[in-house]
Amino acid sequence: MTRNDTRSRTELPPAEDLRLRRASHVLEVQFADGAEFSLPFEYLRVFSPSAEVRGHGGGEPTLVTGKQDVDIERVEPVGQYAVRLCFDDGHRTGIYSWAVLYELGRDYAENWRRYRERVAAAEAEASS
Repeated sequence: MTRNDTRSRTELPPAEDLRLRRASHVLEVQFADGAEFSLPFEYLRVFSPSAEVRGHGGGEPTLVTGKQDVDIERVEPVGQYAVRLCFDDGHRTGIYSWAVLYELGRDYAENWRRYRERVAAAEAEASS
């Protein structure tokens, strides 16, 4: 949550519409409060809410790379609160609740900036 948004995760609005845009590799999500986000498949994959990526602690998530061309094969509903995104690399364990999708959309610029910094640092370390 950002400092400007004091709502709890359960108070975030539900998604009203999801559209899988395969040609542009984005998932478009529209929320009840009018917020709309276009989330790239690569971003959704590297920021998966799965334990495989997030771990079980509160630290930095696992750095996932090489997903520039990842595709979403299908979107499966999970109750009334979430979806499972099934990626073509076999990753299917992340449950994307409406709150997670909202936060990923809202925080995209900062998340992606930090991710690119981590990738660059890992590449620099590997080449030294």
